[in-house]
Amino acid sequence: MPFAEHDGTSIYYETDGSSKHDTVAFVGDAAYGAWQWGWQHAAVTGPFESLVWDHRGTGKSDAPDGPYSVAEMAGDLDAVLADHGVRKAHLVGAGLGGMVALHYAKQFSRAKTLTLIGTAADGSSLAPDVRDRLLAEKTPDALHESLRPAVSEEAFAAGLEDVVEWRLADDASLPAQRAQFAALEAFDVSDELYEITTPAIVCHGTDDRVIPVEAGKELADGLPRGELVTFEDAPHLVHVEHSKAVNDALLDFLARHVDETFD
Repeated sequence: MPFAEHDGTSIYYETDGSSKHDTVAFVGDAAYGAWQWGWQHAAVTGPFESLVWDHRGTGKSDAPDGPYSVAEMAGDLDAVLADHGVRKAHLVGAGLGGMVALHYAKQFSRAKTLTLIGTAADGSSLAPDVRDRLLAEKTPDALHESLRPAVSEEAFAAGLEDVVEWRLADDASLPAQRAQFAALEAFDVSDELYEITTPAIVCHGTDDRVIPVEAGKELADGLPRGELVTFEDAPHLVHVEHSKAVNDALLDFLARHVDETFD
């Protein structure tokens, strides 16, 4: 199993597809494990190489004591890409992962495009009461209840048994969840978006109760090469519940930039 090392922390990642193709690296949301990318991973593998990695505190990666920071997680991502020998990568980030991708594009040189799902330019759009509802001990009932703000009412009522099982296996522990959400809340590049000239698509559900769609609109407007795609009545986990529509937008965006290079 491949691990990259960054500042004494081992970061787990795995890849699928041919390294002869462009690499699409998935950067996860706070608390959630690699299961969240199952739908997108399957869609991009083939025309692209997919790379999925576990944030510090999540899955098979080390879980050092907090605090964590978005800058630190961006360093983890760079260590992963360097370990795998990736010169340029299309970054697909959700929530906290989108913030990591934004910081990465600003500070590092390997970002080819950005796909930002349910993401904001700063952490102030996440209300403390919503954060507290998302945090959960790793028990089936707690993990199910903590999905309520992130999914539609219909999905929540359906039980989400598979998702809960995946969360039990792969999600961050409660202390690591707290450290990841603290990193999200401390993040702010709202006054520096003009510096991020990487082509970007901002995907946002109009019924996102974690990061409101207005924050996504502001993010797309602030990025010099940003485009906004909204999904009607879709929740925060839009890439899970509306995976086909999100995948269509993602693949169309990637196809437009597959041959574009930056020196």
